[in-house]
Amino acid sequence: MSRQSRQSRQSGQSGWSGRLARRLTQLYGGLVLYGASSALLVRSGLGLEPWNVLHQGLAEHTGLSMGVVLTVVGAVVLLLWIPLRQRPGLGTVSNVLVIGAAMDATLSIVPDAHGWTLRIAAMVAGIVLNGAATGLYIAARFGPGPRDGLMTGLNRRTGLSVRLVRTAVEITVVVTGFALGGTVGLGTLLYAVSIGPLAQVFLRAFAVPPAPDGSTVVAAGQPRRAILRR
Repeated sequence: MSRQSRQSRQSGQSGWSGRLARRLTQLYGGLVLYGASSALLVRSGLGLEPWNVLHQGLAEHTGLSMGVVLTVVGAVVLLLWIPLRQRPGLGTVSNVLVIGAAMDATLSIVPDAHGWTLRIAAMVAGIVLNGAATGLYIAARFGPGPRDGLMTGLNRRTGLSVRLVRTAVEITVVVTGFALGGTVGLGTLLYAVSIGPLAQVFLRAFAVPPAPDGSTVVAAGQPRRAILRR
């Protein structure tokens, strides 16, 4: 092998390692931020994102922390991938394990917001940071979260649009969560109308350039279709 070929190969390996390190950093940084931002919405008391309405309601009735409930529900949803023939990636499993722990850790150190100024600030920060977290971990391309994979799987198996499937699933979890005592409010509405555009902006901001051969590492699915509203 010529010196030039060796240098080219070493350069390619270095570039691949750099991309992988960046993707892993984005994946886990995004998942931790997702859990922390969701905790801010809890502390605002002004309404949660749809699935967390359900998680909070279940936590009220089981005595478990929201983070533990989120992890358990994520694992149950992941089992539903089996009949849908969905394949999880590293990001899918990490989603189940990391977000709930990050949420509980944040809830343990961040108190409830008091007064409208602090409550609105916590709500807005939670929504914006959640959008950034979504862009971070999706752009890492390690596979969709369990709930997003459920929606894309149902889309493939039923032929219904992702938008219709997502709407039906999220209405179901919100209504169920609210009936169990979960918080629905202004934050829930603002989250619903803003998370798509926010995630789109942050997906572009955090996009990782593909490898020269276009390969990815343990990535699966097309989570963007499930998360973004167009």
